Amino acid sequence: MKLEELRGKLVYQGLLLGGAALLTSALLSFFSQATEADIKAAEAADLKQSLAQVLPGEYENDLLKDTVTLTGKKGEVLVYRGRRAGKVEAVVYQVIGNGYAGNIVCVMGVSREGKILGVRVISHKETPGLGDKIEPAKGDWIHSFEGKWLGEPAADKWAVKKDGGVFDQFAGATITPRGVVNAVKGGLEFFEGNKSALLDEAGGVK
Repeated sequence: MKLEELRGKLVYQGLLLGGAALLTSALLSFFSQATEADIKAAEAADLKQSLAQVLPGEYENDLLKDTVTLTGKKGEVLVYRGRRAGKVEAVVYQVIGNGYAGNIVCVMGVSREGKILGVRVISHKETPGLGDKIEPAKGDWIHSFEGKWLGEPAADKWAVKKDGGVFDQFAGATITPRGVVNAVKGGLEFFEGNKSALLDEAGGVK
């Protein structure tokens, strides 16, 4: 094969590969944009479902659009608010506890009176069969927070029984429930410290 013919073939193959790459990139971009709305809708539906687990009842507003961001002990806290007749009746936000294997991320719902409506663990790395009892599918322990507030139990009783508190610990896994209890207590303290802003009342940050 002559040198000129070889060069011609190499240029042609290079152009062909380049064109294929451009076409693939364009198709990927097209399908990404086409499915972006569906992905966002699915994510919003999942988030609403998670919020509903700790915020029972019906609210007149769109919780995903009625939010406020405040500063907590571990950084900014995004808060979702549920309203009836224009008044904030409940709020939902994340709290983070220190577990045996890392952070335990929870979401908690609190009524305007400061009582816990529900708590769910949404992320953790605790040991299966021991620490994972914080999941509602593995037991009822996480429901023990419902109806509690900073006055019930008393502040010094917001701990696992091994530490003199009222909450059960797990056999062989005290660190995990201790981390969740501390996180939830911290979440209630956050509510009390930012009540006017959370409830969108006069003098609060909007």
